[in-house]
Amino acid sequence: MFKKILLSIFAILATVLLFSSIVITGENEYKLIRQFGKVNKVITTPGISFKIPFLQSVNTLPNEILLYDLASSDVITMDKKTMISDSYVLWKITDPRKFAQSLNSSITNAESRIDSTVYNAVKNVISSLSQNDVISSRDGMLTTSIMNNIGNSMDEYGITLLTVETKRLDLPSDNKTAVYERMISERDKIAATYIAEGNSEAQVIRNTTDKEISISLSTAKAQAESIIAEGEAEYMKILSDAYKDKNRTEFYSFVRSLDAAKNSLTGNNKTIILPSNSPIAKLFIGE
Repeated sequence: MFKKILLSIFAILATVLLFSSIVITGENEYKLIRQFGKVNKVITTPGISFKIPFLQSVNTLPNEILLYDLASSDVITMDKKTMISDSYVLWKITDPRKFAQSLNSSITNAESRIDSTVYNAVKNVISSLSQNDVISSRDGMLTTSIMNNIGNSMDEYGITLLTVETKRLDLPSDNKTAVYERMISERDKIAATYIAEGNSEAQVIRNTTDKEISISLSTAKAQAESIIAEGEAEYMKILSDAYKDKNRTEFYSFVRSLDAAKNSLTGNNKTIILPSNSPIAKLFIGE
């Protein structure tokens, strides 16, 4: 009976020791094996490993991209304009041993270092730019400048900053109205310049068109007068040729007399009263 009790106690102790020595590492974490407070081993690959029970302890660090949101802060541009910067940082622990030794494995300590480093970098970059340059560099150039300013300063903590992005880069409320009014005034000046240039171009086009139309009308009028003159000359030539021949002369006189009689018949009264010596009367009488 005594042996069974000892075996049971031994089995329980063995089970406790076995589970105390097992270290399970997930895909998104590091395991730090400490012995007497010092990091003895770093496990970076997921799976099962072992430690010395009761003598060694285990700390867990995240092996994934982390987000740190900085508090909004005032920064001053090169032209002494105050702006409000609101940024966030994507970072990762790349050297767990350095991280544990320099920051005591504390995420809070790491975020405190990141906060001061990034704030100083943002302040240095924005203070070297004018307000207009800061606004126009939000397409990615500002992030590049901030990352270049930070450089490798976080390597000593086993941290890599992946990017620093600006969520909001705005003006203080009391400056917005003045800036907006200045921007509106500048846009109005640009619009007025475009309108003036457009009106000038339009006037040039109108003057050119009017000149071309005047030339075309003058040319057409001259051509019309020339054609009319040619027609009248041809008409006079036909009449001259007609009156050279006596037979034709009488015929044309007869036709013209009829035309004259026809033109005199106006209104409802179709009666013509002619003197006996009238050329038209003579035509009808047969003299």
